[in-house]
Amino acid sequence: MSWQSYNQALLRYPQLGFSLDLSLMDIDPDFSARMEPQILKAFADMRALEAGAIANPDEGRMVGHYWLRNADLAPTPEIQQAITGPLADLKDFAVKIHTGVITPPGGGYFQQILLIGIGGSALGPQLVAESIGHGARLPIFFFDNTDPAGMDAVIATLTTTGLANTLVLVISKSGGTAETRNGMLEANAAWEAAGLDFGRHAVAVTGPASKLDQFAEQHHFLARFPMQDWVGGRTSVLSTVGLVPAALQGLDIDRLLAGAAAMDAETRKPDAVHNAAMRLALAWHHATNGKGEKDMVVLPYKDSLVLFSKYLQQLVMESIGKRRDLDGKVIHQGLAVYGNKGSTDQHAYVQQLRDGVDNFFAAFIEVRQGREGASIEVDPGTTSADYLQGFLRGTRKALHESGRKSLTISIPEVSPFHLGLLIALFERTVSFYASLVNINAYHQPGVEAGKKAAGDFLEILSSVRSHLTADARTADEIAAATGAEPEDVYHSLTHLAANGQARVSIGLTPAEDRFHSHAC
Repeated sequence: MSWQSYNQALLRYPQLGFSLDLSLMDIDPDFSARMEPQILKAFADMRALEAGAIANPDEGRMVGHYWLRNADLAPTPEIQQAITGPLADLKDFAVKIHTGVITPPGGGYFQQILLIGIGGSALGPQLVAESIGHGARLPIFFFDNTDPAGMDAVIATLTTTGLANTLVLVISKSGGTAETRNGMLEANAAWEAAGLDFGRHAVAVTGPASKLDQFAEQHHFLARFPMQDWVGGRTSVLSTVGLVPAALQGLDIDRLLAGAAAMDAETRKPDAVHNAAMRLALAWHHATNGKGEKDMVVLPYKDSLVLFSKYLQQLVMESIGKRRDLDGKVIHQGLAVYGNKGSTDQHAYVQQLRDGVDNFFAAFIEVRQGREGASIEVDPGTTSADYLQGFLRGTRKALHESGRKSLTISIPEVSPFHLGLLIALFERTVSFYASLVNINAYHQPGVEAGKKAAGDFLEILSSVRSHLTADARTADEIAAATGAEPEDVYHSLTHLAANGQARVSIGLTPAEDRFHSHAC
């Protein structure tokens, strides 16, 4: 680590207050030269993608999340209107909610939001709310799973202010995603139990003519906003998915989009030396041998960015974790991502990062401003912000002294503009990296396989439930009657017993456990 290497490896965009420090990644001086063919291809792939090429060949789709912050780049007037029209509509809707033009059926104002979604349809809005939503005009709560106890806890919190004053956002492109559908039905039941018309409190963000779109029309939702098939869930935070809840919270969505557009403008340039997204993608490739051989530990040194590592986990791992490349070759590509925040993690897994297995590189996120306004001195001449900076620099140095690689991204503050900037940086980094390793970053066959397997289990569960009788039987006996695998039957039976739909007599082994209908 030297002053000279720092100056040579640092990339700055002074007009954005942004810098990327790769001086501790130990990248070979001639690495970029060796990667030049792949770099040129990645730039060409990005130009084609932004021009409207079918960048997701498996699903036959364009990939248009970069157009969301600059509609003028969209390849057709129809797509431009599909961006600018909903943006104007959602802003107008938010104003009407805030000013009481649109009110709850019982009068007054909407005072809080419940967002129902899963994956990017919840995680993107959660990141925005956690990062820049403090003191928002309307606080926001989430159903982001199909855990009934979790939903009960959220409903109990909402009831404190009142379901009658709660606006519900249901976000699902297809409307058929089980977790979101279940959450909507649970919320609908809670509103009905309170004597309220759920539809008069609800807004849908969904694909045109989807199951959710039809449900929203039938139940007279307050509004419906479109999701486009050229925007994937993990890159949807700057679409209606993220902008509708952000606008309703009263956040500055124009600055959020402006930050993303500003980073796009810099990283669209076909100059590998001065392109932060390409430099970052190359650093990932160098650190992992282009094969995901090491993990990325994300350490944002700011409480408000605590969800950033989780957000990147989906963006990176769902995009890059692929079995086959674009030529059909089995490659098992990926980049594992985990992290929480600094300096909290210094009291947790940083011990292993420094002294344990060397299977990672660290990505530090530095926020230069400690707080707005003056700070007290916690020691003579030293503030809490000084300590936070000291812990970041100290951990970075300690890792380097132990031979562990790291990079550091710096921004001046966590603002709408700079959050948009970070989102855009990593979106394009993922796109570049995917091109460098020749994979489709925009489909998710593994996720779809998991959904299918879950559906298969639910069919077995239904069959097992129907075969419960007054006579106690083992999993093997019920499996013989249903044609299902005994272990699947056993897990179905234990689930039914745990939820009051069966009784169980425990044997010496699971095979000897006996189950009968709860009525006996």
